[in-house]
Amino acid sequence: MEFSGKVALVTGAGSGIGEAAALRLAAGGASVVVISRTQDEIDAVRDTIIAKGGKALSIVADVSEPDDVANVVRQTLDAYGRIDIVVANAGINGMWAPIDDLTVDEWDKTMKVNLRGTYLTLHHTVPALKKQGGSIIIVSSINGNRTFTSPGATAYSATKAAQVAMAQQLALELGDDGIRVNAVCPGAIDTEIDDNSQRRNSEEAEVPVQFPEGDIPLTGGKPGDSRDVADVIAFLASDAARHVTGVPIYVDGGQSLLR
Repeated sequence: MEFSGKVALVTGAGSGIGEAAALRLAAGGASVVVISRTQDEIDAVRDTIIAKGGKALSIVADVSEPDDVANVVRQTLDAYGRIDIVVANAGINGMWAPIDDLTVDEWDKTMKVNLRGTYLTLHHTVPALKKQGGSIIIVSSINGNRTFTSPGATAYSATKAAQVAMAQQLALELGDDGIRVNAVCPGAIDTEIDDNSQRRNSEEAEVPVQFPEGDIPLTGGKPGDSRDVADVIAFLASDAARHVTGVPIYVDGGQSLLR
């Protein structure tokens, strides 16, 4: 029960990596606040945690809206009195299209959710973390950091690169407050993120590459599981990572090394 007495806030917790992280942190004894725009999804995650003997609160919010995020923090502090762990996971793939085809609105939507949402999550939770220290984990990606092979993913890759830069900048800024800030960079993970993905003429930006044996060496080409990422998030949130900050950790089975 490495997180006993601690409070964790997880955005994008209705499915995929966010859900797995919430369940893992709760299994370690944390009281978990699960956040998403979809009520039934986060209620199901909350109920699963409670059914297993844990503590959880579900709050519907759009992380790109300042008032929504402020309300999340207010409700969390009202319920639990503190915040120790923040997992900034909410994000979308958005539109993948050639740069001369990608519209301003499509660019802005990806920036709003992935980058503005991360900023707002940290902007509103850091004052609570400063009271006793804690851990921030930003869920980035191998895209924009180690690999650039997803055709048309310019907006998405830009946000993911920026998230790692934020983690490294804030690791220094918040170090004196006892707050550690790290990033996890998943590769291909079996989640539902493709449900909010769009592609238009992306093949025009593609450089064809064939991996006959699969492009994930550790698993023979099979994508990872959300729990693979959740376990790394749990490590970064725990005291076992007490001297780790400003680090991007790649959870990809070696995929980005091959690409």
